[in-house]
Amino acid sequence: MAKGPRYRVQYRRRREKKTDYTARRALATTGVPRIVVRVSNKGVLVQVTNAEIEGDYVVAQAASRDLKRFGWKASGKNTPAAYLVGYLAGRKALEAGVERANLDIGLKRATPGGKVFAVAKGAMDAGLEIPCDSDIIPSPERVSGGAVAEYAEQMEDPLEYEKRFSVYLRRGLRPEELPAHFEEVKARIEENSVE
Repeated sequence: MAKGPRYRVQYRRRREKKTDYTARRALATTGVPRIVVRVSNKGVLVQVTNAEIEGDYVVAQAASRDLKRFGWKASGKNTPAAYLVGYLAGRKALEAGVERANLDIGLKRATPGGKVFAVAKGAMDAGLEIPCDSDIIPSPERVSGGAVAEYAEQMEDPLEYEKRFSVYLRRGLRPEELPAHFEEVKARIEENSVE
């Protein structure tokens, strides 16, 4: 660790790798709400927040566990689930009166085609205006689960197949049927009123 009279200790949340204060300040001072995306090992959480002096106020929120209400059987941490969570959060934000937001990915690396950009695509498809380059958004095949279905069809070893897709099979969904299931759940989100 560095020492000396000019060494400055970083803020606690920066040391814990939870907050990038430079990016946070740039996003919070724009006056535009942020769409905060956090991806964990268990799922995806999306919040639309307004930055105030006292702190952030959450206007709308959606998480992968909310997809179960709409009949989602697949994993809550894959790209199609991230898109649907973004779509649900976008619809909730529009109902709350938010029409525009800036994407806040935190300390996550901006990987083209990643889950955070699938969330942004879902929110944009719901009608929320987010400044985002179309080159980094995942392909429609990947968003709808076509890549997962194609991978499942190519697997030859049945034991590896059962091991790899145990969550899908346990919930009664074959991975080859993921694109059709994705469209069904998206249609349910569109027709049901947002709570």
